[in-house]
Amino acid sequence: MMTAVTESWVFTLLEALSVLFIFLIGLGLLTVIVLYIIDVTQTQQTIRRNYPVIGRFRYFFEHMGEFFRQYFFAMDREEMPFNRAERSWAYRAAKDENNTIAFGSTRDLRPAGSVLFVNCPYPTLGEDAVPAREVIVGPQCAKPYATDSLINISGMSFGALSVPAVRALSNGASKAGCWMNTGEGGLSPYHLEGGADLVFQIGTAKFGVRDEAGNLSDAKLEEIAAHESVRMFEIKLSQGAKPGKGGILPGAKVTEEIARIRGIKVGQDALSPNRHPDINNADELLDMIERIRRVTGKPVGFKTVVGAYGWLETLFETINRRGKESAPDFITVDGADGGTGAAPMALMDYVGLPLNESLPMMIDMLCRYNLRDRVKVICSGKLITPAGVAWALAVGADFVTSARGFMFALGCIQALQCNKNTCPTGITTHNPKLQRGLVSKDKAERVANYVKNMNYEVGLLAHSCGVREPRELKRFHARIVMENGKSVPLDELYPPVVPNAGV
Repeated sequence: MMTAVTESWVFTLLEALSVLFIFLIGLGLLTVIVLYIIDVTQTQQTIRRNYPVIGRFRYFFEHMGEFFRQYFFAMDREEMPFNRAERSWAYRAAKDENNTIAFGSTRDLRPAGSVLFVNCPYPTLGEDAVPAREVIVGPQCAKPYATDSLINISGMSFGALSVPAVRALSNGASKAGCWMNTGEGGLSPYHLEGGADLVFQIGTAKFGVRDEAGNLSDAKLEEIAAHESVRMFEIKLSQGAKPGKGGILPGAKVTEEIARIRGIKVGQDALSPNRHPDINNADELLDMIERIRRVTGKPVGFKTVVGAYGWLETLFETINRRGKESAPDFITVDGADGGTGAAPMALMDYVGLPLNESLPMMIDMLCRYNLRDRVKVICSGKLITPAGVAWALAVGADFVTSARGFMFALGCIQALQCNKNTCPTGITTHNPKLQRGLVSKDKAERVANYVKNMNYEVGLLAHSCGVREPRELKRFHARIVMENGKSVPLDELYPPVVPNAGV
């Protein structure tokens, strides 16, 4: 039987444990409240800002994935559309963190199609390196565009992107000295406020430059061109995500502001035809280019995904018949492996040629028709790392653009929610609660860092090949692995083209 002293001691202990338990619960609740306040007020990490406290687990699991991926997660190079290694490079570049790796590459160099750069025994010394060469687009225009930028922001429309995302991209592009394509959704004040160079895209619905009947308006073109920061105009014939299909912005997303910018009605579905109704052949395409160039005084080109290519031969023959001055000032080649927008799986998976086939084809065709010096070439399609950009420059591109690379710089976690209004990082949603997590000022710095580190590492690749700057890369500086496991130089796979040969 318990003595009174023992019983008293037990009760005292239980009382102390109860107090301790209540104290720990209170401390836990206080900790949660403090973490909640810290998370919702900090501006560095979107997930924590949108999902306070709970969002912290994402970073813990991401960190633990490095140790447990062989049991629970995919390997570095296994995921699609972008694997862990590619995403990690983009994240670290945007955060301006150390991008070195240890203990060897996880990239398998054996599969067919793998690109290998040919290092020079006498690489370019730092003191011999020079900045990227400036390229002039449309030198015959009243207002040509000169820039040395290698990597630029591809077309993503306001409406598809949120206000803070557009604002961050605009300010980041200005800091980095690259250009930003507006996408087909028109010119918003958020594009302009950063002061970045802009390429105004004219989609099949002519949003932003249409009259009440939906036709191209010279007055609207003049209004857009009056902005000094709008440097070029791009006619979109097709895009990588959905070749042969126009864009769709549901009426629920068409706010008063978006409707005003696009020139449509509030709440009305923003439907783009699958092609320009007023462009039916090569002559009409060239007429449209000449009209926009005459009205704006600025360089004009077009964007396309290459599939059937006979129309390009017809176009280039028509240019030579009409005179080289009738040519587009640039052509943007979008690979079928590109595309940020919502699109039917059938189109995204099966229509169009990938960039590794279409870009060399476009360059060689321009050379064959003796138009390469006249027409600059821009390319896009999953080029989010330095190797991809360097490959494109070696093949012959003048510029590279990326959409998803810059989305990663903004904090995209590849949640695959772009076609919904539920993007957890606030990039492709109009939900104010989710947009709140994307702080434009902070993300603009990451956009600028991404460009800076991209340029630096593309330069590293160029210097290792023995050239002074990236635009000096040629096809013989890279090799591609064939089915037999051996690699061949790109200039053997795509031999030099003699101008006018067979024309």
